[in-house]
Amino acid sequence: MINTSILRYSIILLVSLKMVAQEEPIKLGVIGLNHGHVGWILSRESKGDVEMVGIVETNRDLAERLSKQYNFPLDMVYSTMEEMITAVRPEAVAGFGNIYDHLAIVETCAPKGIHVMVEKPMAVSLEHAKKMETLATKHNIHLLTNYETSWYPTNLRAYELYKEGTIGGLRKVIVRDGHKGPKKINVSAEFLEFLTDPILNGGGAIMDFGCYGANLMTWLQDGKKPTSVTAVTQQLQPENNPKVDDDATIILTYDNAMAILEPSWNWPIGRKDMEIYGETGAIYADNRHDLRLRISEGYDGFSENVFRLEERTPPYDEPFALFASVIRGDTKLSPYDPYSLENNMITMEILDAAVKSAKSKKTIKINN
Repeated sequence: MINTSILRYSIILLVSLKMVAQEEPIKLGVIGLNHGHVGWILSRESKGDVEMVGIVETNRDLAERLSKQYNFPLDMVYSTMEEMITAVRPEAVAGFGNIYDHLAIVETCAPKGIHVMVEKPMAVSLEHAKKMETLATKHNIHLLTNYETSWYPTNLRAYELYKEGTIGGLRKVIVRDGHKGPKKINVSAEFLEFLTDPILNGGGAIMDFGCYGANLMTWLQDGKKPTSVTAVTQQLQPENNPKVDDDATIILTYDNAMAILEPSWNWPIGRKDMEIYGETGAIYADNRHDLRLRISEGYDGFSENVFRLEERTPPYDEPFALFASVIRGDTKLSPYDPYSLENNMITMEILDAAVKSAKSKKTIKINN
């Protein structure tokens, strides 16, 4: 017969060990430093959930410059993923290089059981995305894609209002994203180099900002794919973006609704906004914090509620907290969550069709 005191002590010890393990920060490796969003992790204050343990960057000048700016030691910078993984054994990595390299990150990390988060879009092509999905599924790792708009409280509230039936059945969604252009907003030379490369970025504005609308629409539609994709691209700044498009319009048709995505590097004012039109009203997510709800009254009248929303609660307020929470098992992403693999596979299918449509000047049908 087992001594009850020993049994009680064993249970307490197991619970204590589990709590300690949960409190240990996730060891995170950073792959690449040339993405302009890398400052999010380099400047992130310690919250006890994530510890940056190593960096992979072949551009020594870039590494030295950012080391001085963000005060990280150069001895944590490695030339290859294999060197970094062997030296510091990360549990997870975040990709902050060009989009083409996302596949190589998953190819290296997935077989080792290392979880991966990449910046949007998930990949440069549907072909790359399918290979990434296969590896993530085979090796049972989390593969997340980070979108800034996923943290917006306005997008969450717009989603909730729509799902609550506040504006009736969905009819049209318009998503506008972009800015004046990478060169005009003075991104770093390293960031500009791959953003304007059709191989390394998969395209120009159509990929860089078209992914936001495709991602949000897939979320709103609970993973339902469009029936067709039609896209038109232009190059309005050939002097700044000689190899890629810098303006696009993408039309998605669904059985009872339509979405118009307007990704551009030609907006005079930077923006990330969404309009959702239903049968009885409209929701305007004007930016991260400001939302308007209009309910139809007569022909052109309406009642309006205006909201100023606070930041979302952790871990949904920024990418690394969410990544750590998902890895620990504390958070389970809802079906077709903007970060989720299943959402981003459909997002990539939409982008792939949009690029093909723009090149062929034809509407591309999507198989559901």
